[in-house]
Amino acid sequence: MPLYAVIRIRGTVDVPPDIDKTLYLLRLRRRYTASIYHDSLPGLRDMLRTVEAWTTYGEIEERVLEELLRKRGRIVGDKPLTDKWVEENLGLSGLGELAEKLVSGELHYHRLEEKGVKPFFRLHPPRGGFKKSIKRMFRDGGELGYRGSAINELILKML
Repeated sequence: MPLYAVIRIRGTVDVPPDIDKTLYLLRLRRRYTASIYHDSLPGLRDMLRTVEAWTTYGEIEERVLEELLRKRGRIVGDKPLTDKWVEENLGLSGLGELAEKLVSGELHYHRLEEKGVKPFFRLHPPRGGFKKSIKRMFRDGGELGYRGSAINELILKML
């Protein structure tokens, strides 16, 4: 059961209403925001297929997820997500254990919103820029759509 990282690549201008609604539901409301979801969520694959011309997605690794949580994870009040906060509020030993439980499927990141964790990550544009077109699919030599484990390299460039 993979854990998908979804990153919005294209902006907000001229987005059709149905795609805009789907991006809103995925909590991808701005360019260069990311969310993580389990494959087990009903309808996720259809949603990803709907917005693949505006996003890129793939399976995230545990080490990359831990670094993403450490550098870009936020709680309410735009404060950083820290090991101390995770210990006090979630009862876990730290961000490493949180990443482990997210990858294994024991926890769902978007459901931690009730505890005060923001369900998305604000990323930087990739260091060095995109090497290919952001108007073409990854399989056709672009940056959009499904990219498998190559999403990890992109996330590390965007932290």
